[in-house]
Order: sequence, then structure tokens, then C-alpha cells
Amino acid sequence: MNSSGPAYPLASLYVGDLHPDVTEAMLYQKFSPAGPIMSIRVCRDIITRRSLGYAYVNFQQPADAECALDTMNYDVIKGRPIRIMWSQRDPGLRKSGVGNIFIKNMDESIDNKALYDTFSAFGNILSCKVVCDEKGSKGYGFVHFETQEAANRAIETMNGMLLNDRKVFVGHFKSRKEREVEFGSKAMKFTNVYIKNFGEDFTDEKLKEVFSAFGRTLSVRVMKDEKGRSRGFGFVNYAHHEDAQKAVNEMNGKEINGKILYVGRAQKRLERQGELKRKFDQIKQDRIQRYQGVNLYVKNLDDSIDDERLRKEFAPYGTITSAKVMTDGSQSKGFGFVCFSSPEEATKAVTEMNGRIVATKPLYVALAQRREERKAILTNKYMQRLATLRTMASPLIDSYHQSGYYVTLPQTVGGRTDIASVARSSQYKYASAVRNPQQVVTVPVVAAPVMEPPVHIQGPEPLTASVLAAAPPMDQKQLLGERLYPLIHALHPNLAGKITGMLLEIDNSELLHMLESQESLHAKVH
Repeated sequence: MNSSGPAYPLASLYVGDLHPDVTEAMLYQKFSPAGPIMSIRVCRDIITRRSLGYAYVNFQQPADAECALDTMNYDVIKGRPIRIMWSQRDPGLRKSGVGNIFIKNMDESIDNKALYDTFSAFGNILSCKVVCDEKGSKGYGFVHFETQEAANRAIETMNGMLLNDRKVFVGHFKSRKEREVEFGSKAMKFTNVYIKNFGEDFTDEKLKEVFSAFGRTLSVRVMKDEKGRSRGFGFVNYAHHEDAQKAVNEMNGKEINGKILYVGRAQKRLERQGELKRKFDQIKQDRIQRYQGVNLYVKNLDDSIDDERLRKEFAPYGTITSAKVMTDGSQSKGFGFVCFSSPEEATKAVTEMNGRIVATKPLYVALAQRREERKAILTNKYMQRLATLRTMASPLIDSYHQSGYYVTLPQTVGGRTDIASVARSSQYKYASAVRNPQQVVTVPVVAAPVMEPPVHIQGPEPLTASVLAAAPPMDQKQLLGERLYPLIHALHPNLAGKITGMLLEIDNSELLHMLESQESLHAKVH
């Protein structure tokens, strides 16, 4: 293998397949023996701050980065082999497919390292990966070479060769769009026809007699059960595509012996499953678009409210296309959906009906959201609330939370290296050549508990469902919070603000119940 790595700025390496708990400090400990490091960044979700499973390690010298790539690739950190490659800043090269090859029919024992070692003889590898699921290798993978010439050499040499006694296919990588176009052109020239719903009376001879009228057949077969009886479907393979197409056009939907035949192009199971998935995804997207902005989520319904009553309550605000109370058998689950014909009508209904008492309970009404949207919004609110509580509690403590830790590292080439972590950007920078080297000392900063002052707020009047419903929707949570905070503070002074904020995500009717029932409040706080 030509060992000279590509000269990327900052000698940057991409490190993938990381365990979620791997931190910048762990990666520094791993990679620093290769040479001085400028920065390390574990990429994280912008909302949850969870690791995305990959990081960037920037060395001062390209030679040190190349050394790390050659000697540490697929080493294990926290039980997982890491995957290292040159950080490819040019997205055009990644997306172009130039130098990218596809390998399939691989033995399950071949992992990333074995694949890398096998194909590194043909040129510099930018990326190498065996595709896996929870059970292990799925039998195929990809190798992305730096040049198309290296990819061509690999294909010419390895295609059809035995790897661990398995004959592998090696070819140029094709994008999904290219595969769909290629598959579509093949599908248009089918010769194998699938026929079903002809009952138990058809034999191979009878099926051939009916379908030979459209052209020369190569094979005809009726599928049978273990007792030799027809299962009501079979296959006819024609010599020419035109004859197969004519059979589909003429026989699909035709009635024979009182049964309506289905006749169509025969498909492999994976192809059929893929087509069904695409249809399902399209239907799902169409449904999302159709209900966007017009479907309302209504909860805190009285048990006496059924579909008809729900429709009647919302009817004054526009044309309702559907109204449904969700049930468990015959028992209402306390929530439902109302769909209007236009977004304007839905918006008016939300404004007028949210907080209104129907039967005995104040309704909660909002635009219906998909589960993914709700989860993202709730996570964002929670992170904002945590940030606010930290800021209000103590700027000093907050600065410690943000900074993380300070580590003094052992002497390296050119003197000692001190690490100061800057967690606001989740990037650790290292300044070298500090005088007076010392021994290795790790000083973790233990954040003090957030001490919140005991604040007692007495509401002007007892908070009842009618009082709460009379307040503007934006003020209802504030009123509930003012009543809940002193009660929670009496139980957990140090966590009162955080617990109150989390409880306010609960439905208003349940919060009212907690104000009235100490037992319910204690259970929820616990």
C-alpha cells in the first residue's frame, strides 16, 4: 500500500463507530502517543448533547496523523473497534462515488479490519465499512479509495475471488437512484408472470393451456401444498417479454370459473417487500400532508363524551371531516381527534376551545403532532429549562458545568501539555510549551448542588378547575406553578425548581388533582 496519506488541512482524522460514552479525554489518551494534538471534538446532538458516534482528531503534523491511522485503526475503545479515516472535507468527493466499490456475499467472519487489510493493497483507502445489524455482519460492505484507478484494480483482482471460502462480488458502487433506474429498465422487460386466485382445480396442464395462447412458454408451474393440492397460484415463464406483457394485459382481472384472476409481473420477495414499503411510506407522507394544520388533538375528555358529542362541540368552528374519541373497548381513553377541512377553521377551534369546560372538565386542545415532533419539542423545552435553572442558581456553578474539567498531562515532545476544556463548543484545545512540567494530576470539578432560595408564594384564591379555565391559556401553567412550588419546596428544597418545571409538562387536570391530594403529589414528586 502507498503509505503517503492525503495532505488534508490540520492533518485531521475522522474517528467513527464510537461507543456513546466515549469522551474527548478518552480519545486524547488514545491518540496522544502518536504526536501533538491540536484539538479533539466528539460530535453531539444539538438538543440532547448525546454523542453521534463519531469525532474529529486534529494533529499538528500530518505524519503523526498518518501514524495514528496506520497503527490504531480498529483498536477497541469501550468494547467497540473504532474506525479511522482521513477527514474528507470535500463533500463532492464523498457524494460523487468516484473510487467507491461495493462488496457482497462476504462471510460473516469478515469485519471492518479484515476488509481494510484485504483491500488496502490496491491503494489509499478513505473509508471502509462492513454493514451490520444487531446480529452481526449483513454480508456486504463498501470500500472508498482515494482514486478511481485503485478502485478499478480492486474490482479486476477481487471480483469472483474466494474470501474465507465464499465467492465475493466486487463492483462499482451505485447510488440508490442509479439502482432504481437500472432495476426499472430490467423490470420493464420481464418474462416471468405470477398468476393467483384460480382455485384448486387448475393443474400445470390447465394453466399452460390457458396461457400458451399468448406465446411460447418455457415453464409452467402450479404451486401445491403438502398433499399435492393446488394452492391457487403459480408461475408462467415466457420466452419473450412481449408475450408476457400481453398475458398480463389480457388476463389480469378476468373471471374464470367464478374467480377473478390476478396476473402480474413475478417479483422476488425482497423486491416485493421494497415496493410495498415505498407505497406505505408514500401513503404515510400523503396522510401527514393531508392532515397538516387541520387535525386537532383533544384531551382531558369527560368519560361521557362520545364521537357525536365531540363533533357537536366543535361544529360551530367549521366543517368537520372526522371526529373520534379514542377508546379501550367501550371505555373512553380521555382523548381524541377532530379534523377540520381548513387550517383557518382548526386554528379558530384551538383558540376558542382550549381550556373550555365541556361536561365536567376543561379541555386541552392543540394541533395534532407526530410522535417525533412531540419528542423533539419536549426535549428542547426540557434542555432550555435546565439551562435557565442553572443560570438563575449560580453563574459560578454554571461556568463549572460548562467547562467540565482541567487536566494536567505528562511531558511530551516539546514540553508539558495542559488541557483546558471548552465545552461551550464541545471542542477541547491544547496549548503546548508550558514551562515547569509537573506530575500527572487529574482534578475533576464536582459541581455543587443547585441551592434554590426558599420562596413561598401564596395564591390569591384556591385554584379550581373553573378559575384555571377562566385564565388565558398562556397563564394557566404559571398559576399552577405558583401553587405547586411551595408544596414541592417543603419536600425537596434543593430540587424544587427542577421538579416543578418537569411536573408542569403534565396535563392541567392532573396537576389540579395533585394540589388537592397530598398523596398524589408525593407519589409524583417521588
